[in-house]
Amino acid sequence: MAQVLTREEPQWANPGALGLAGFGLNTILLQIHNLGWIDSTMPLVFGIFWGGIAQIIAGIIDGKRGDTFGLTAFTSYGAFWMGIAFAFLFQWMGLVTLDSNGLAWTFVMWGIFTAFMTIGALKMTFVHFFVFASLVVLFALLAANKFGAISALPAGIEGLF
Repeated sequence: MAQVLTREEPQWANPGALGLAGFGLNTILLQIHNLGWIDSTMPLVFGIFWGGIAQIIAGIIDGKRGDTFGLTAFTSYGAFWMGIAFAFLFQWMGLVTLDSNGLAWTFVMWGIFTAFMTIGALKMTFVHFFVFASLVVLFALLAANKFGAISALPAGIEGLF
């Protein structure tokens, strides 16, 4: 009888902690900036590396593990953080000028995307659902601020929680 050799694929660690930490801590850091407690340097740097690259890595690992929701969430929000951080970096360097309406519509579109992700989170834990639902509210408040309807204070407070 012939012996069949099989090769085990290496197991990937659960990247949820990395992705959620990159997302959550960077969100809080940006809201601390929106409240006027710090300047924009730290959210810029951490937006690229912690909010951006770390989440994209977490998303890729989720994809390798077969988790489409995690892949979509972490890579999308990682790309969001990198995009928003580079936009502000380019403005700081004098390469572009960001207008409030453009930022507002960006937040509107991300709020819509997040609403769809919230629907997907209904099949997960309550914590997943709550995180995405509160993020929809945060994007709405950020958009309202950039449209000039409200101050940054409500978004800053909501983003801390």
